[in-house]
Amino acid sequence: MVRAGGDDDRPAVVPDLIGPLAERFLQRLRTEGGRSVRTIAAYRAELAVLGRLAEGRDPESIREHDIRSWVARSALGGLGPRSIARRLSAWRGFFDWLRLERRIGANPAAGVRAPRAPRRLPKALAPDQAVALVDFDPGDDFASLRDKAMFELLYSSGLRLAELCGLDVDAGGGRAHSWLAVDDAEVVVRGKGGRTRSVPVGRAALEALRRWLAARADFLAANPRADARALFLGVRGGRVSPGIVQRNLARLAVARGIPSRVHPHVLRHSFATHLLQSSGDLRAVQELLGHADISTTQVYTGLDFQRLAAVYDAAHPRARARAGGEKP
Repeated sequence: MVRAGGDDDRPAVVPDLIGPLAERFLQRLRTEGGRSVRTIAAYRAELAVLGRLAEGRDPESIREHDIRSWVARSALGGLGPRSIARRLSAWRGFFDWLRLERRIGANPAAGVRAPRAPRRLPKALAPDQAVALVDFDPGDDFASLRDKAMFELLYSSGLRLAELCGLDVDAGGGRAHSWLAVDDAEVVVRGKGGRTRSVPVGRAALEALRRWLAARADFLAANPRADARALFLGVRGGRVSPGIVQRNLARLAVARGIPSRVHPHVLRHSFATHLLQSSGDLRAVQELLGHADISTTQVYTGLDFQRLAAVYDAAHPRARARAGGEKP
């Protein structure tokens, strides 16, 4: 029941028209939907919020603008985008059930979306941290030589983990999708969306790759059944797995005293951030990362619109004219 003020200033009891219907809906989720106890409890909590916000109103009288108002109130109260999305999901399910039960004509929550959650991206390492991470002597150990080459290449060229593991040793007569071109000091990569790009390989990475290729040739001579196409091999002769790359990089970071958790995407993010800080060329970074839309690059590298405006004001002739007080 919901209380409201009466003429004698004593709280009056308003009938709760949502609560009993919500319990019937939850019962159906239990018996027919097979939802877990935790899910049912979460739905019950969100529908209780709906009941309080409705203040005794019949569900049939609730409109989309009411839902939008209540979502805005939740956001102003500090509820995050993901929590609001879960709340709306519970409300939509409830109103859908009411519609199927012919208690309402339309679902008022159907067209309401939660605020967009900010994309969570890995923090870039500081330049000295990134260099310290990949700048180690692998000796003559097979796995260490491979890891050195892989990690140098990740930081040098900003590859995704899947792109790194999918590299072939060469173009394979046109059969390879992604490969290393040592003589051209670049890797050719087919990334997301089937887009192919060429990315330069830096001097340190190229040196590490040449040492690895020599060790790889010796390994193939001793293991004729190993994968002769894959650039990076596991100790059993197959293409190196993403899990091995992730695990070995995390271990190396701990051994090198890097305080944050490091995984391959951190090196990609560090590559983009450091290159952008040095060059200020957003389009070039977009091409090197293989992004179809520059807005993805803007978010990925941590830029905001003030930074973009500063680049514009420094570079565009009309912007410079305004800055000098001249008419555009």
